Amino acid sequence: MEFDVIIIGSGLAGLAAALELAPRRRVALVSKGGLADSASNRAQGGIAAPLAAGDSVQAHVRDTLVAGAGLCDASAARAIIGQACGAIDWLREQGVAFSADSGGLHLTREGGHGQRRIAHAADATGRAIVAALGARARATPGITLLERHCAVDLLLSGAPAACRGVRLLDLRGARVFDAAAAHVVLASGGAGQVYRTTTAPPAATGDGIAMAWRAGCRVANLEFTQFHPTGLHHPQADGFLISEAVRGEGGLLRLPGGERFMPAHDPRAELAPRDIVARAIQAEMSGRGLDCVQLDISHQPAEFLRAHFPTIHARCLALGIDMAAVPIPVAPAAHYTCGGVVADVSGRSDLPGLYAVGEAACTGLHGANRLASNSLLECVVTGRAAARDILLHGAASGPAGGLELAGDAAAVAPPAADLARLRHELRAVMSRDVGVVRSDAGLRRAAATTGALRAEMQARFEREGASLEMLELRNLALVADLIVAAARARAESRGAHFNRDRPPAETADAHCAAALAIP
Repeated sequence: MEFDVIIIGSGLAGLAAALELAPRRRVALVSKGGLADSASNRAQGGIAAPLAAGDSVQAHVRDTLVAGAGLCDASAARAIIGQACGAIDWLREQGVAFSADSGGLHLTREGGHGQRRIAHAADATGRAIVAALGARARATPGITLLERHCAVDLLLSGAPAACRGVRLLDLRGARVFDAAAAHVVLASGGAGQVYRTTTAPPAATGDGIAMAWRAGCRVANLEFTQFHPTGLHHPQADGFLISEAVRGEGGLLRLPGGERFMPAHDPRAELAPRDIVARAIQAEMSGRGLDCVQLDISHQPAEFLRAHFPTIHARCLALGIDMAAVPIPVAPAAHYTCGGVVADVSGRSDLPGLYAVGEAACTGLHGANRLASNSLLECVVTGRAAARDILLHGAASGPAGGLELAGDAAAVAPPAADLARLRHELRAVMSRDVGVVRSDAGLRRAAATTGALRAEMQARFEREGASLEMLELRNLALVADLIVAAARARAESRGAHFNRDRPPAETADAHCAAALAIP
């Protein structure tokens, strides 16, 4: 099977790249499930852009650098945010219907933003975007959809090596085959499933990060897993989150007795960046023996809540929670992988022919903690930029030959009976020792577990063969071990990485001021 470009992942970054490429290239869009099985489809809040009167690219960049705790790449942040308004325009051209008011697009506010700048489609922005772009992708002749296919490893060719394709497992036909291409784009999302409680979809098992690492690419900032402060706490929640926009529209965090606690943790209270709010909630829960806190927006009229948060309102109501009358039980949940495969703002990685975009990549935009609603923005901008770079600098694929697997070959095999147990144990260790609050001792314990499981899963993959369960656990174990190694290497607490045995980093204000002074 041969294409010009193979895109691994069918979320917003992958769809944006595919639609930009398809008029002039033969594109394969690979998805482990269907087009709706992505983190993009689950996104509630929206896309940040300096659209309001009085807002500016500089102000948006400033908020991004502050949230990123001094570790953002300021030039990357300016480059991406400078295209934010254009990204909104492009999405509207693709048929995305954003919420509007009398002044144009309705803009909401989220934590860490100095003002309202979040364009959204009610509280199901990701679903609206994926539906619109997915329909276009299905109707585009140049795009071949390979749904229910899982990437195994990258294919390399030449010396020095270049990426020239990918080995795939067809989950429907239970067969492994090689697909050749002049370029491969990793748009495979993050690694949220490495944790027991997560808002990430089941497919978020760090596949692209693991494949790139095995092919010799650098990864960065994996210690910064962002925990969403307000995951819905309910046995049937299934990773459902309560959007940051609920706090942006006046939602207050309270203890079971009704007392607010965020003002005691940060002067920005409920609108502080996510890492601060998540740690504050975790501290209150640990100190008081609670399994959740309460998010109260019942002071807003019921009509307002149904209009602004129809998805959240309906989901809570189905679980017996009327958010117009009672607070919503919430607790932090693993949400976003701030690090990933090192790539520039055009998605170029260390390996010629390989691009990484969206959550799988580390462009430097997010630094130590992602500013709310910058993720969908990054997906659109870098997905389209990677496509343009391929069209500008890359020829279409020639005859495939001399391909080598950047890993170990394996036949198709049924999943072993113990893989589910091992996956559960890995996620439990990561949640206990590499969660919102960490310690040196906990990271040492985690390293012993992740290192052993990483070696075991690689050996078993070579011996037993490929199944979806085997491939995912192999990748989860590798990425978990990389997360732990990165966390142990950082001798400070910063952003989404908080180690109670390590001192907090110095304030990022000076860094932000210096970065903003650069033209």
